[in-house]
Amino acid sequence: MHFLLFYDYVPDFLDRRDRYRPEHLSLAWKAHERGELVLGGAYADTADGAVLWFAGDSAAGAERFAVADPYVKHGLVSRWWVRPWATVVGEQAAAAMRPGR
Repeated sequence: MHFLLFYDYVPDFLDRRDRYRPEHLSLAWKAHERGELVLGGAYADTADGAVLWFAGDSAAGAERFAVADPYVKHGLVSRWWVRPWATVVGEQAAAAMRPGR
């Protein structure tokens, strides 16, 4: 199953993130190496939030990540939430569905 972790950033996120970015990226790469975090990153057009794609049996990995993230712990994230994502197309789809099969 896949899960999306959404972040809403505080308005002064870009002014405050440099102090916490190395720890945040370290946490993210470790989650990726464990096979939990597939992809993640901030919105490109306006840095007002981010989406991180997790894989696992439950949302627990994404939730653990958010609770441990220095961006969350130090108030750079105003709100976060996790949603299950029913992926059906693509090589990494959790439940691939092809027409006529």
